[in-house]
Amino acid sequence: MISSVNVEKIFGVNVFSDSVMKARLPKNIYRSLRQTIDNGLPLDAHVADVIATVMKDWALERGATHYCHWFQPMTGLTAQKHEAFLSPTTDGILAHFSGKELIKGEPDASSFPSGGIRSTFEARGYTAWDCTSPAFVKEGILCIPTAFCSYYGHALDKKTPLLRSMESLSREAVRLLQALGETDARKVIPTVGVEQEYFLIDKKHYEKRPDLIYTGRTLFGAMPPKGQELDDHYFATIKERVHKFMCEINIELWKLGVAVKTEHNEVALGQFELAPLFSTANVSTDQNQLVMDTLNRVANNHDLVCLLHEKPFANINGSGKHVNWSLSCNGENLLEPSDSPHENIRFLLFLSSIIKAVDMYPELLRFAASTSGNDHRLGAAEAPPAIISIFLGEHLTEILAKIAEGKNYVGAKNGSLELGVAAIPAFPHDMTDRNRTSPFAFTANKFEFRMVASSMSIAGPCTVIQTIVADVLKGFTERLEKSDKIENEAINIVADVYRNHGRVIFNGDGYSQEWVEEAARRGLPRIDSFIESVPCLVDEKCLQIFERTKVLTHDELEARYEIHVETYLKIIRIEALAMCDLAYRYIMPAVNKYLRELAATLNSLEQLSTGCYSRIQQEKIAAICQQYEELNRKCSSIEKLLEKSAAMSADYEQGIFLRYSVVPEMELLRKAVDKLEKMISKELWPWPGYDDILFALVK
Repeated sequence: MISSVNVEKIFGVNVFSDSVMKARLPKNIYRSLRQTIDNGLPLDAHVADVIATVMKDWALERGATHYCHWFQPMTGLTAQKHEAFLSPTTDGILAHFSGKELIKGEPDASSFPSGGIRSTFEARGYTAWDCTSPAFVKEGILCIPTAFCSYYGHALDKKTPLLRSMESLSREAVRLLQALGETDARKVIPTVGVEQEYFLIDKKHYEKRPDLIYTGRTLFGAMPPKGQELDDHYFATIKERVHKFMCEINIELWKLGVAVKTEHNEVALGQFELAPLFSTANVSTDQNQLVMDTLNRVANNHDLVCLLHEKPFANINGSGKHVNWSLSCNGENLLEPSDSPHENIRFLLFLSSIIKAVDMYPELLRFAASTSGNDHRLGAAEAPPAIISIFLGEHLTEILAKIAEGKNYVGAKNGSLELGVAAIPAFPHDMTDRNRTSPFAFTANKFEFRMVASSMSIAGPCTVIQTIVADVLKGFTERLEKSDKIENEAINIVADVYRNHGRVIFNGDGYSQEWVEEAARRGLPRIDSFIESVPCLVDEKCLQIFERTKVLTHDELEARYEIHVETYLKIIRIEALAMCDLAYRYIMPAVNKYLRELAATLNSLEQLSTGCYSRIQQEKIAAICQQYEELNRKCSSIEKLLEKSAAMSADYEQGIFLRYSVVPEMELLRKAVDKLEKMISKELWPWPGYDDILFALVK
């Protein structure tokens, strides 16, 4: 159990961390590596050889037999090819690992999504060591975080654009700080903390649900009489079986250097959340991939299955991923308002840069947070709407409004809150409330991107935020550098941003219909589906900003557009085909068997001349047949629509057709099946229902 674990002793034991490198590497080698990590200086081949040898010896001590370049292709998952620490000698075999093997790998690039950048016959790709993210040992494998590119250097992964955006943001943020007189600013680091939501279900139920196996979500399922209405699962006592799972999760992640701090029951039955401490954006991205992998792996040890799909169950809350994002320089949080934010020019400039960036590129943010699965959440009363807005709170909003009006802000500083109970001490009162209905909310000293999909890599959202903010900061700095009155010009910039982009600030209820109408009046875009957000990647405005910041080239953006459209088509087609397959092969036979039972019962009742009971049975049979007919009709409709979509020449056109022709039919098919589930004997229903699955872990 976790109570017997010495956290300090096990934390990071499987990580080739900075402290390990400092202790094991020769001083000159360590200093050279730090220069590469901190300042981006080239790594000498001799230095790489020494590091590789020391890393190999350390990994062998940890039980590793193989190494791999651990990378993040456009699947959104991680990939690895294992190589043994073996080199032939005249006497046999020697454990060996060179600097060349550390720095560069050559996986097949043609079998990963490439959007046309790579053809099947063009197989060569490269992985390159990301020395800013530490290597680690997992399940006997030394995993080396790497970037992944094509033979011609095109980014084929999530990591490369992320690293480029970090460099772009740091460069422009440092320029701004130096323009403000902070000459010691050398590097600005985006820091990220991720709250990960997930479901746990019993493995025996999962194995009997083909829809979960095929798609990660239940395509059918009637709600039981009780769901999450009483809010009795949220923050409730964690049941013993789940607690044991969480204990193992914590231990495994702590060993990997993932500082998991928070865990609790979420709103929906069977739903939970964990959250680690902040880290740099690329390390946090790597760690979140480890979190998702570890959740899946450890669940199996407890006869559980972890579901990371955004909406595994209809009619109860789905899962998201809250990406908390901030900026740090020389150990200071640049988004810390201080006690007097209206006098904190640096804070106001960085805050304004984010406001302007979000208002200028809402389509990119909508795209970056989304998957086809997230379409089932966004805009419902459980997740932020598909309208991008910023929550600041009344205090900060008033400060910006006063600056825009050219007036002095006179307001109270943060005070304390007392509950009127002598035994409970007063505690500090935060400057802003929290707004769970806002997609992009300022929460004390960071922004919380709340609408991100639970199953996706956070590399995309972080890349977009960092790119758009970097570009805005560049414009701010150019204005400051041309002025001989820096402070006055800074105030002018803040005022201009509020006047021109303040429309994106909304502090109210994002779930309300009133906000939808108000957002339309403000001219804020509303994008209702993931497929409709993808074209922003190749919009001229977005092409220009990514090329201007040197984060993604035109070819790389075109490739990503193709990959995401193609992925959407495949997912929707798989779900539609699975629904029809399950209807024909599982549900119809169950209904047929039940109808035969009812018919036999009806025949017996008619022989007994029990007219009342006969009429009830006849009405029941008629109601079942009505839904059975609807089921058959919708399956036929879906199959015809899929054939029609397959004949379309343009993938995007096909995607829109699937979204607005096939998906509605799938929803109607589900409605018919869910009604049938309520009518059919539970013993005959072909798989466990929601009542079995959702209540299994709360007993």
